[in-house]
Amino acid sequence: MKKICILFFSLMLNALGVYADGHWLLNDSIPKAARPDTDTVARKQSLSVGVSMGSDAQFFGRTGPQKYPFFNTDVIYNAKSGFFVYGSLYKVFTSNPIIDETDIGAGYLYRVTPQLTGNVSYTRFIFNRNALIIKSASSNDINFNNSYDFKIFKAGVVMDYLFGESSDFFITLNASKYFETSWSIFSDNDYLSFNPGIQFIVGTQNFVQKYGVNHPGRFDHDSDQNPYIQPPLFPQYAGYNSEFKLLNYSIKIPIAYNQPHYTFEFAYKYSLPFNVEGILKNHRESFYNLTFYYLFY
Repeated sequence: MKKICILFFSLMLNALGVYADGHWLLNDSIPKAARPDTDTVARKQSLSVGVSMGSDAQFFGRTGPQKYPFFNTDVIYNAKSGFFVYGSLYKVFTSNPIIDETDIGAGYLYRVTPQLTGNVSYTRFIFNRNALIIKSASSNDINFNNSYDFKIFKAGVVMDYLFGESSDFFITLNASKYFETSWSIFSDNDYLSFNPGIQFIVGTQNFVQKYGVNHPGRFDHDSDQNPYIQPPLFPQYAGYNSEFKLLNYSIKIPIAYNQPHYTFEFAYKYSLPFNVEGILKNHRESFYNLTFYYLFY
């Protein structure tokens, strides 16, 4: 049971995801909730409920024109057959809507070899029309996630196709190393776990273009004389956004306290964006997340 809980949670929060991202968390790998237990010897029916808080919402290496700290809750059900369904609710603290985003999705877990595992899933994003997070320009995601355990570290390749108001394709490469303490903290069943990792995201960023059109006046312009760029000028970035290129590099250091049925985690992530388009002023940034998950099985 201990291994089931560990692996379920570490995959769910590994972005990077990721997420998750992270999604992580509103991190870079989505769907955030679709990080189920692909590494256990035998599949088990399970239900997980979680809550998270984050310092800023990030989506495939991009953040909005200001920080959007958030709160979200997730529920995911895993069937013995390998199919899973999930749902998430997001609230951005600085926005007016009671609920900014609702996610629903489903997928399937598969195991090719003891080392090679993965899942394929579909997620539908439903946003409040007043939602301000940059993710709000996308409404659908098809996610194909594979990982290989080399023993000394785990490597992953995640492919995402997003479509809706804009269409984008991403490839996320990540590597992580999971380890845990051999000693307990407060009881015989608890322990600390660590899962540091690195992540590279390459892809297009048409969702940024669409976000700018939907939220005019929220982006800084390169010119000091004209501090805000208006919608008629956005097309000059359309060709740049559609190019497939490196978007983000990040490192993540999660530390978790674990019991057989629940996990509490603090995660620090340092993110460095690349090829940021002209109307978006993203810079290197530190992200902080607190997450609690309870697993029923």
